[in-house]
Amino acid sequence: MGNIYLRIAPPAKQAAKVSTPKESFRFDRILQEDSVLAESTFHSVLTLERRRAERSRKPFVLMLLDANLENGAAAGILRQTADVILATKRETDPVGWYRHDAILGVIFTEVNPRGERPIVETLRAKVETALAKHLGQDHVARIAISVHLFPENWDKTGSGWLADSKLYPDLNRKVSRKRLPLVIKRAIDIIGSTALLLTLSPVIAAIAALIKLTSKGPVIFKQERLGQFGVSFKCLKFRTMYTNNDPKIHQDYVQQFIAGKDGLDKSDKSEQPVYKLTKDPRVTFIGRFLRKASLDELPQFWNVARGEMSLVGPRPPVPYEFEVYDIWHRRRILEVKPGVTGLWQVSGRSRTRFDEMVRLDLSYCRSWSLWLDLKILLVTPRAVLNGDGAC
Repeated sequence: MGNIYLRIAPPAKQAAKVSTPKESFRFDRILQEDSVLAESTFHSVLTLERRRAERSRKPFVLMLLDANLENGAAAGILRQTADVILATKRETDPVGWYRHDAILGVIFTEVNPRGERPIVETLRAKVETALAKHLGQDHVARIAISVHLFPENWDKTGSGWLADSKLYPDLNRKVSRKRLPLVIKRAIDIIGSTALLLTLSPVIAAIAALIKLTSKGPVIFKQERLGQFGVSFKCLKFRTMYTNNDPKIHQDYVQQFIAGKDGLDKSDKSEQPVYKLTKDPRVTFIGRFLRKASLDELPQFWNVARGEMSLVGPRPPVPYEFEVYDIWHRRRILEVKPGVTGLWQVSGRSRTRFDEMVRLDLSYCRSWSLWLDLKILLVTPRAVLNGDGAC
Protein backbone atom coordinates (compact mmCIF):
# COMPACT_ATOMS: atom_id res chain seq x y z
CA MET A 1 0.00 0.00 0.00
CA GLY A 2 1.59 3.23 -1.14
CA ASN A 3 2.29 6.05 1.21
CA ILE A 4 -0.13 8.92 1.13
CA TYR A 5 1.40 12.32 1.42
CA LEU A 6 -0.69 15.25 2.52
CA ARG A 7 0.53 18.57 1.28
CA ILE A 8 -0.11 21.20 3.86
CA ALA A 9 0.02 24.69 2.47
CA PRO A 10 1.91 27.22 4.55
CA PRO A 11 -0.26 29.71 6.39
CA ALA A 12 -1.14 32.63 4.23
CA LYS A 13 0.21 35.99 5.30
CA GLN A 14 -2.37 38.08 7.06
CA ALA A 15 -3.59 40.75 4.73
CA ALA A 16 -3.04 44.29 5.86
CA LYS A 17 -6.13 45.72 7.49
CA VAL A 18 -7.66 48.55 5.55
CA SER A 19 -9.61 51.06 7.60
CA THR A 20 -13.09 51.62 6.36
CA PRO A 21 -14.52 55.14 6.34
CA LYS A 22 -16.65 54.19 9.33
CA GLU A 23 -13.61 52.99 11.32
CA SER A 24 -11.64 56.09 10.31
CA PHE A 25 -14.47 58.30 11.50
CA ARG A 26 -14.52 56.41 14.81
CA PHE A 27 -10.75 56.93 15.18
CA ASP A 28 -11.10 60.65 14.47
CA ARG A 29 -13.85 60.84 17.09
CA ILE A 30 -11.56 59.24 19.70
CA LEU A 31 -8.85 61.80 18.88
CA GLN A 32 -11.36 64.63 19.18
CA GLU A 33 -12.63 63.42 22.54
CA ASP A 34 -9.05 63.38 23.81
CA SER A 35 -8.37 66.88 22.46
CA VAL A 36 -11.58 68.69 23.40
CA LEU A 37 -11.50 69.46 27.12
CA ALA A 38 -14.44 68.70 29.37
CA GLU A 39 -16.45 71.68 30.66
CA SER A 40 -14.96 71.76 34.17
CA THR A 41 -11.42 71.30 32.82
CA PHE A 42 -11.86 74.04 30.21
CA HIS A 43 -13.13 76.46 32.87
CA SER A 44 -10.08 75.67 35.02
CA VAL A 45 -7.76 76.27 32.06
CA LEU A 46 -9.52 79.59 31.38
CA THR A 47 -9.01 80.66 35.01
CA LEU A 48 -5.32 79.75 34.89
CA GLU A 49 -4.93 81.64 31.61
CA ARG A 50 -6.41 84.75 33.25
CA ARG A 51 -3.91 84.46 36.11
CA ARG A 52 -1.06 84.03 33.64
CA ALA A 53 -2.16 87.04 31.60
CA GLU A 54 -2.36 89.15 34.76
CA ARG A 55 1.30 88.42 35.49
CA SER A 56 2.70 88.47 31.94
CA ARG A 57 0.43 91.28 30.65
CA LYS A 58 0.06 89.25 27.43
CA PRO A 59 -3.60 89.28 26.36
CA PHE A 60 -5.58 86.29 25.17
CA VAL A 61 -8.85 85.84 23.30
CA LEU A 62 -11.72 83.56 24.27
CA MET A 63 -13.88 82.53 21.30
CA LEU A 64 -17.26 80.93 21.95
CA LEU A 65 -19.13 79.02 19.25
CA ASP A 66 -22.78 78.69 20.28
CA ALA A 67 -25.24 76.40 18.48
CA ASN A 68 -27.75 76.42 21.31
CA LEU A 69 -30.59 77.64 19.08
CA GLU A 70 -30.36 74.53 16.90
CA ASN A 71 -32.91 72.35 18.68
CA GLY A 72 -31.44 68.92 19.29
CA ALA A 73 -28.67 69.36 16.72
CA ALA A 74 -26.25 71.59 18.65
CA ALA A 75 -23.97 68.76 19.80
CA GLY A 76 -23.53 67.33 16.29
CA ILE A 77 -22.92 70.73 14.74
CA LEU A 78 -20.29 71.65 17.31
CA ARG A 79 -18.52 68.29 17.10
CA GLN A 80 -18.08 68.83 13.37
CA THR A 81 -16.91 72.36 14.17
CA ALA A 82 -14.39 70.99 16.65
CA ASP A 83 -12.85 68.80 13.91
CA VAL A 84 -12.09 71.92 11.85
CA ILE A 85 -10.90 73.98 14.83
CA LEU A 86 -8.51 71.23 15.97
CA ALA A 87 -7.04 71.00 12.47
CA THR A 88 -6.44 74.73 12.07
CA LYS A 89 -5.54 76.06 15.55
CA ARG A 90 -2.09 76.42 17.10
CA GLU A 91 -0.93 73.65 19.42
CA THR A 92 -0.90 76.09 22.35
CA ASP A 93 -4.57 77.08 21.96
CA PRO A 94 -6.86 74.95 24.19
CA VAL A 95 -10.25 73.81 22.85
CA GLY A 96 -13.03 72.63 25.14
CA TRP A 97 -16.67 72.71 26.14
CA TYR A 98 -17.64 76.05 27.65
CA ARG A 99 -21.07 74.47 28.06
CA HIS A 100 -21.23 70.77 27.29
CA ASP A 101 -22.73 69.98 23.87
CA ALA A 102 -24.03 73.57 23.58
CA ILE A 103 -21.11 76.04 23.48
CA LEU A 104 -17.60 75.23 22.23
CA GLY A 105 -14.72 77.38 23.49
CA VAL A 106 -11.28 78.19 22.08
CA ILE A 107 -8.58 80.12 23.95
CA PHE A 108 -6.12 81.91 21.65
CA THR A 109 -3.16 82.51 23.96
CA GLU A 110 -0.66 85.38 23.92
CA VAL A 111 -2.20 87.37 21.08
CA ASN A 112 -1.02 90.74 19.85
CA PRO A 113 -3.92 93.20 20.13
CA ARG A 114 -2.07 95.89 18.20
CA GLY A 115 -2.29 96.04 14.45
CA GLU A 116 -4.15 97.57 11.55
CA ARG A 117 -7.09 95.27 12.22
CA PRO A 118 -8.38 94.36 15.70
CA ILE A 119 -7.27 90.87 16.73
CA VAL A 120 -10.85 89.82 17.55
CA GLU A 121 -11.95 90.56 13.99
CA THR A 122 -8.93 88.75 12.54
CA LEU A 123 -9.57 85.59 14.56
CA ARG A 124 -13.29 85.61 13.82
CA ALA A 125 -12.66 85.93 10.08
CA LYS A 126 -10.06 83.14 10.18
CA VAL A 127 -12.41 80.69 11.93
CA GLU A 128 -15.41 81.57 9.77
CA THR A 129 -13.34 81.09 6.61
CA ALA A 130 -12.07 77.69 7.76
CA LEU A 131 -15.56 76.50 8.70
CA ALA A 132 -17.04 77.69 5.41
CA LYS A 133 -14.28 75.97 3.45
CA HIS A 134 -14.60 72.57 5.13
CA LEU A 135 -18.26 72.46 6.19
CA GLY A 136 -20.04 75.03 4.04
CA GLN A 137 -21.55 78.46 4.58
CA ASP A 138 -24.83 76.95 5.80
CA HIS A 139 -22.93 75.37 8.70
CA VAL A 140 -21.38 78.72 9.65
CA ALA A 141 -24.81 80.37 9.62
CA ARG A 142 -26.03 77.93 12.28
CA ILE A 143 -23.36 79.02 14.80
CA ALA A 144 -23.24 82.25 16.81
CA ILE A 145 -19.59 83.25 17.28
CA SER A 146 -18.60 85.69 20.05
CA VAL A 147 -15.07 86.88 20.77
CA HIS A 148 -13.88 88.12 24.18
CA LEU A 149 -10.52 89.86 24.77
CA PHE A 150 -8.76 89.68 28.15
CA PRO A 151 -7.96 92.03 29.77
CA GLU A 152 -11.04 94.02 28.91
CA ASN A 153 -10.33 97.47 27.52
CA TRP A 154 -10.84 100.63 29.53
CA ASP A 155 -12.85 103.09 27.44
CA LYS A 156 -11.77 106.61 28.33
CA THR A 157 -14.47 108.16 26.13
CA GLY A 158 -17.14 107.68 28.74
CA SER A 159 -18.44 104.13 28.83
CA GLY A 160 -15.73 103.14 31.31
CA TRP A 161 -15.02 99.49 32.14
CA LEU A 162 -17.40 96.61 32.56
CA ALA A 163 -16.25 93.08 33.29
CA ASP A 164 -17.09 90.53 30.57
CA SER A 165 -18.88 87.78 32.50
CA LYS A 166 -18.04 85.20 29.80
CA LEU A 167 -14.39 85.40 30.91
CA TYR A 168 -15.29 84.48 34.51
CA PRO A 169 -17.35 81.24 34.54
CA ASP A 170 -15.55 80.23 37.75
CA LEU A 171 -17.11 83.18 39.58
CA ASN A 172 -20.58 82.17 38.42
CA ARG A 173 -19.99 78.67 39.82
CA LYS A 174 -18.82 80.16 43.12
CA VAL A 175 -22.01 82.24 43.37
CA SER A 176 -24.09 79.13 42.72
CA ARG A 177 -22.32 77.20 45.48
CA LYS A 178 -22.82 80.04 47.98
CA ARG A 179 -26.33 81.02 46.97
CA LEU A 180 -27.88 80.55 50.44
CA PRO A 181 -25.10 82.40 52.35
CA LEU A 182 -25.36 85.25 49.82
CA VAL A 183 -29.11 85.46 50.37
CA ILE A 184 -28.49 85.66 54.12
CA LYS A 185 -25.79 88.31 53.57
CA ARG A 186 -28.24 90.39 51.55
CA ALA A 187 -30.89 90.04 54.27
CA ILE A 188 -28.35 91.20 56.88
CA ASP A 189 -27.46 94.17 54.65
CA ILE A 190 -31.10 95.26 54.33
CA ILE A 191 -31.95 94.82 58.01
CA GLY A 192 -28.64 96.27 59.25
CA SER A 193 -28.58 99.35 56.99
CA THR A 194 -32.24 100.16 57.65
CA ALA A 195 -31.81 99.80 61.43
CA LEU A 196 -28.68 101.97 61.41
CA LEU A 197 -30.34 104.70 59.32
CA LEU A 198 -33.28 104.82 61.74
CA THR A 199 -31.16 104.62 64.91
CA LEU A 200 -28.68 107.24 63.75
CA SER A 201 -31.28 109.57 62.23
CA PRO A 202 -30.76 112.26 64.96
CA VAL A 203 -26.98 112.17 64.31
CA ILE A 204 -27.55 112.32 60.55
CA ALA A 205 -29.87 115.32 60.96
CA ALA A 206 -27.36 117.14 63.19
CA ILE A 207 -24.52 116.57 60.73
CA ALA A 208 -26.68 117.79 57.84
CA ALA A 209 -27.46 120.99 59.76
CA LEU A 210 -23.78 121.63 60.58
CA ILE A 211 -22.75 121.20 56.95
CA LYS A 212 -25.50 123.50 55.74
CA LEU A 213 -24.71 126.20 58.29
CA THR A 214 -20.92 126.23 57.83
CA SER A 215 -20.42 126.12 54.04
CA LYS A 216 -22.30 126.63 50.81
CA GLY A 217 -23.41 123.68 48.75
CA PRO A 218 -25.45 120.48 49.04
CA VAL A 219 -25.36 118.34 52.17
CA ILE A 220 -24.91 115.08 50.29
CA PHE A 221 -22.00 114.54 47.90
CA LYS A 222 -22.67 112.07 45.07
CA GLN A 223 -19.61 110.52 43.49
CA GLU A 224 -19.45 107.97 40.68
CA ARG A 225 -17.92 104.70 41.88
CA LEU A 226 -17.47 101.25 40.38
CA GLY A 227 -19.37 98.39 41.99
CA GLN A 228 -19.20 94.66 41.41
CA PHE A 229 -18.12 93.74 37.88
CA GLY A 230 -17.48 97.42 37.15
CA VAL A 231 -21.11 98.55 37.27
CA SER A 232 -21.09 102.26 38.08
CA PHE A 233 -23.31 103.82 40.76
CA LYS A 234 -23.59 107.06 42.72
CA CYS A 235 -21.89 106.61 46.09
CA LEU A 236 -23.33 108.88 48.78
CA LYS A 237 -21.30 110.75 51.39
CA PHE A 238 -21.73 113.83 53.52
CA ARG A 239 -20.04 116.71 51.73
CA THR A 240 -16.72 117.42 53.45
CA MET A 241 -15.22 119.79 50.86
CA TYR A 242 -15.86 123.25 49.55
CA THR A 243 -17.81 123.30 46.29
CA ASN A 244 -16.20 123.83 42.87
CA ASN A 245 -12.85 122.40 43.98
CA ASP A 246 -10.15 120.95 41.71
CA PRO A 247 -10.15 117.12 41.72
CA LYS A 248 -6.64 117.01 40.24
CA ILE A 249 -5.10 117.04 43.74
CA HIS A 250 -6.70 113.71 44.54
CA GLN A 251 -6.06 112.28 41.06
CA ASP A 252 -2.34 113.00 41.38
CA TYR A 253 -2.28 111.45 44.83
CA VAL A 254 -4.06 108.31 43.60
CA GLN A 255 -1.48 107.79 40.86
CA GLN A 256 1.38 108.08 43.39
CA PHE A 257 -0.39 105.80 45.87
CA ILE A 258 -1.03 103.04 43.31
CA ALA A 259 2.54 103.39 42.03
CA GLY A 260 3.73 102.50 45.55
CA LYS A 261 5.38 105.80 46.41
CA ASP A 262 5.85 106.96 50.02
CA GLY A 263 3.01 108.46 51.97
CA LEU A 264 2.46 112.12 51.38
CA ASP A 265 2.16 113.00 55.04
CA LYS A 266 5.69 113.42 56.44
CA SER A 267 4.55 115.16 59.64
CA ASP A 268 3.31 111.98 61.29
CA LYS A 269 5.65 111.10 64.17
CA SER A 270 4.96 107.38 63.89
CA GLU A 271 7.43 105.18 62.04
CA GLN A 272 4.85 104.10 59.46
CA PRO A 273 3.90 106.58 56.71
CA VAL A 274 0.24 107.48 56.17
CA TYR A 275 -0.86 106.48 52.66
CA LYS A 276 -3.69 108.96 52.51
CA LEU A 277 -4.07 112.50 51.27
CA THR A 278 -3.78 114.67 54.39
CA LYS A 279 -4.03 118.43 54.98
CA ASP A 280 -6.16 118.74 51.87
CA PRO A 281 -7.01 122.46 51.40
CA ARG A 282 -10.32 121.52 49.80
CA VAL A 283 -11.68 120.04 53.05
CA THR A 284 -13.82 122.17 55.38
CA PHE A 285 -13.34 122.41 59.14
CA ILE A 286 -16.43 120.27 59.77
CA GLY A 287 -15.32 117.95 57.01
CA ARG A 288 -12.05 117.15 58.77
CA PHE A 289 -13.92 116.05 61.87
CA LEU A 290 -16.39 113.96 59.85
CA ARG A 291 -13.57 112.21 58.01
CA LYS A 292 -11.60 111.57 61.17
CA ALA A 293 -14.63 109.91 62.77
CA SER A 294 -15.75 108.25 59.48
CA LEU A 295 -19.13 109.94 59.92
CA ASP A 296 -19.04 111.22 56.36
CA GLU A 297 -19.81 107.68 55.19
CA LEU A 298 -23.13 107.30 57.05
CA PRO A 299 -25.22 108.02 53.90
CA GLN A 300 -23.68 104.93 52.30
CA PHE A 301 -26.09 102.83 54.34
CA TRP A 302 -28.64 103.99 51.78
CA ASN A 303 -26.40 102.51 49.03
CA VAL A 304 -26.41 99.28 51.03
CA ALA A 305 -30.20 99.26 51.30
CA ARG A 306 -30.47 99.83 47.54
CA GLY A 307 -28.21 96.83 46.86
CA GLU A 308 -25.34 98.80 45.32
CA MET A 309 -23.06 98.09 48.27
CA SER A 310 -22.82 95.71 51.21
CA LEU A 311 -22.04 96.35 54.85
CA VAL A 312 -18.75 94.45 54.39
CA GLY A 313 -16.60 94.37 51.27
CA PRO A 314 -13.77 96.15 49.39
CA ARG A 315 -14.01 99.91 49.03
CA PRO A 316 -15.51 100.97 45.66
CA PRO A 317 -12.94 102.77 43.47
CA VAL A 318 -13.53 105.99 41.55
CA PRO A 319 -13.14 105.67 37.75
CA TYR A 320 -9.88 107.63 37.52
CA GLU A 321 -8.42 105.35 40.20
CA PHE A 322 -9.49 102.21 38.36
CA GLU A 323 -8.06 103.63 35.13
CA VAL A 324 -4.50 103.26 36.44
CA TYR A 325 -5.02 99.84 38.05
CA ASP A 326 -2.71 97.00 37.10
CA ILE A 327 -4.58 94.03 35.61
CA TRP A 328 -4.50 91.99 38.81
CA HIS A 329 -5.80 94.92 40.85
CA ARG A 330 -9.12 94.70 38.98
CA ARG A 331 -10.01 91.41 40.66
CA ARG A 332 -10.85 93.25 43.88
CA ILE A 333 -14.19 94.44 42.44
CA LEU A 334 -15.21 91.21 40.72
CA GLU A 335 -16.15 88.60 43.29
CA VAL A 336 -18.15 90.56 45.89
CA LYS A 337 -20.01 93.84 46.23
CA PRO A 338 -18.10 96.84 47.60
CA GLY A 339 -18.64 97.55 51.28
CA VAL A 340 -18.88 100.32 53.85
CA THR A 341 -16.27 98.52 55.96
CA GLY A 342 -13.90 95.69 55.17
CA LEU A 343 -10.75 93.77 55.95
CA TRP A 344 -8.56 96.69 54.86
CA GLN A 345 -10.35 99.19 57.11
CA VAL A 346 -9.81 97.04 60.22
CA SER A 347 -6.28 95.88 59.27
CA GLY A 348 -4.26 99.05 59.04
CA ARG A 349 -6.39 101.27 56.86
CA SER A 350 -4.31 104.16 55.53
CA ARG A 351 -1.13 102.69 57.02
CA THR A 352 -1.25 100.10 54.23
CA ARG A 353 0.30 100.34 50.79
CA PHE A 354 -2.04 99.97 47.83
CA ASP A 355 -0.78 96.54 46.74
CA GLU A 356 -1.16 95.31 50.33
CA MET A 357 -4.69 96.73 50.41
CA VAL A 358 -5.57 94.85 47.21
CA ARG A 359 -4.12 91.62 48.62
CA LEU A 360 -6.29 92.06 51.72
CA ASP A 361 -9.34 92.53 49.50
CA LEU A 362 -8.48 89.45 47.43
CA SER A 363 -7.92 87.46 50.61
CA TYR A 364 -11.37 88.51 51.79
CA CYS A 365 -12.91 87.48 48.44
CA ARG A 366 -11.28 84.04 48.58
CA SER A 367 -12.18 83.29 52.19
CA TRP A 368 -15.51 85.11 52.40
CA SER A 369 -18.04 83.71 54.84
CA LEU A 370 -20.82 85.04 57.04
CA TRP A 371 -18.62 84.42 60.08
CA LEU A 372 -15.82 86.55 58.58
CA ASP A 373 -18.30 89.37 57.89
CA LEU A 374 -19.51 89.20 61.49
CA LYS A 375 -15.95 89.42 62.86
CA ILE A 376 -15.20 92.45 60.66
CA LEU A 377 -18.42 94.18 61.75
CA LEU A 378 -17.60 93.56 65.42
CA VAL A 379 -14.12 95.13 65.22
CA THR A 380 -15.15 98.05 62.98
CA PRO A 381 -16.35 100.33 65.85
CA ARG A 382 -12.96 100.00 67.56
CA ALA A 383 -11.16 100.86 64.30
CA VAL A 384 -13.41 103.91 63.86
CA LEU A 385 -12.88 105.11 67.45
CA ASN A 386 -9.10 104.69 67.14
CA GLY A 387 -9.18 106.67 63.91
CA ASP A 388 -5.91 105.04 62.84
CA GLY A 389 -5.03 106.25 59.37
CA ALA A 390 -8.18 108.31 58.97
CA CYS A 391 -8.16 111.99 58.24
